[in-house]
Amino acid sequence: MKRITSHRFAMAAVALATALAAQAAQAQWFPYQAEVTEPAFSATGTRKPIDYTPLPKASKKWRICVSVPHMKDAYWLGVNYGVAEEAKRLGVEMQLVEAGGYTNLSKQISQIEDCVARGAQAVVIGAISGDGLDNVIKSVAAKNVPVIDVVNGINSPDISAKSLVSFYTMGQASGEYLAQKHPAGSPAVKVGWFPGPAGAAWVEAAHKGFMEAVKGSAVQVLEPKFGDTGKEVQAKMVEDVLQGNPDVAYIAGTAVTAEAAVGIVRARQLDKKVKLLSFYMTPGVYDGIQRGRILAAPADSMVIQGRIAIDQAVRLLEGKDVTRHVGPKIFVVDSANIKSVKQDNILPPNAFKPVFNVK
Repeated sequence: MKRITSHRFAMAAVALATALAAQAAQAQWFPYQAEVTEPAFSATGTRKPIDYTPLPKASKKWRICVSVPHMKDAYWLGVNYGVAEEAKRLGVEMQLVEAGGYTNLSKQISQIEDCVARGAQAVVIGAISGDGLDNVIKSVAAKNVPVIDVVNGINSPDISAKSLVSFYTMGQASGEYLAQKHPAGSPAVKVGWFPGPAGAAWVEAAHKGFMEAVKGSAVQVLEPKFGDTGKEVQAKMVEDVLQGNPDVAYIAGTAVTAEAAVGIVRARQLDKKVKLLSFYMTPGVYDGIQRGRILAAPADSMVIQGRIAIDQAVRLLEGKDVTRHVGPKIFVVDSANIKSVKQDNILPPNAFKPVFNVK
């Protein structure tokens, strides 16, 4: 009997220690180095550094809906991890819906409408289109439901807050990385460029930043290939560019592009000749950099963007001070600094599975 009691006590102690460790790990994400844009929502606003600290707890169990374009790649899985973990930490309900891809704007609109009809008190949106959600956002905001723009960028004047980085800066950082390697006067290099789905605000911003950064350098960008961030779509476009341009030196673009291209260039025995670059970070890209198969990528800490969006929603619902336009500080990760980067700050855990509801 004593042995059983001791065993149960030991199991309880282990469970308690695990729970406390999990709580401690959650608490360690803040304060986080970020940048606030002033005035908020301005495309030409000034970015200033801040240390972002969220609320310790929500005052009640608010109901928050999170709408994302899809869950087909690890980037949105990272956002999912951020919103789910912050909802748990703050003590609010979270429902996540995904539209299935960047071609499904009407589905995202109907999902947002359904969320509000079911009683969502705030909506966090990773938008399929920068302008295509204007009407539904106007309708939601008219019901006094705060709308938080996360990651992708929304142009509507009816949003309440933004948790995102400048994808112009992300594209610019990637372009500058190449331009520094191939400055004006050095031998020209051809780059296949895959910015993502046409029409998405984040894609347009990243494309502009990348193109402006390589201007005047020895980098020659082939005709941009726009397309959905599903792996099959990106892989097909990469195959086409490699087939039509045997002298291409770089494949640059979305994280899905880089991840898909790893296997393609190795199969073609081009991995020594064609280098890969992503303009944002995912677990696959991080692993590729570690293994020397992907050159570099800026880190935009998508997990933190998701966490901040949930905190902003709660602050708005509770009438508390809110930083209305903020995002994590961007930095480029490559083989030179990857060992010093804390992975948990910028990516979800390797074993994380999608979480659609937090009660």
